Amino acid sequence: MAANKSFLALDVGEKRIGVALADDTVRIAVPYDTIDADGNEVVAIGELILRERVDVIVVGYPRNQAGLPTAQTAFVESFVEQLNGFDVEIVFQDESLTSVAAEERLKAHHRPYTKGDIDAQAASIILQDYLEERYGV
Repeated sequence: MAANKSFLALDVGEKRIGVALADDTVRIAVPYDTIDADGNEVVAIGELILRERVDVIVVGYPRNQAGLPTAQTAFVESFVEQLNGFDVEIVFQDESLTSVAAEERLKAHHRPYTKGDIDAQAASIILQDYLEERYGV
């Protein structure tokens, strides 16, 4: 029997990185937190990988509405190169409109929320989309 896999999703932005977690037993992505993009983000992600025993990093892949790469796509690809030193699988997942969907979810709760909350929620949507495509959840 194969060991359980643990997933870490990243919604990479220039100010913050939204983070979500899941495993392949429950297959429900949960918003975790945000990491400030302050120069220490790769170290923080490395610590999270160790603490949560992450096997796969799912990174939101930005594209424009026509499905073409953008300047943000290049930024994310460059950022992901910094993560290649970790002993984990890294995959990309389309992140189209995840921030919009995340904000709609948060508004539905009728409670105050921050941009960081949107980023973490967007990461959970990215991860849930990945899990559904991969495992048919």
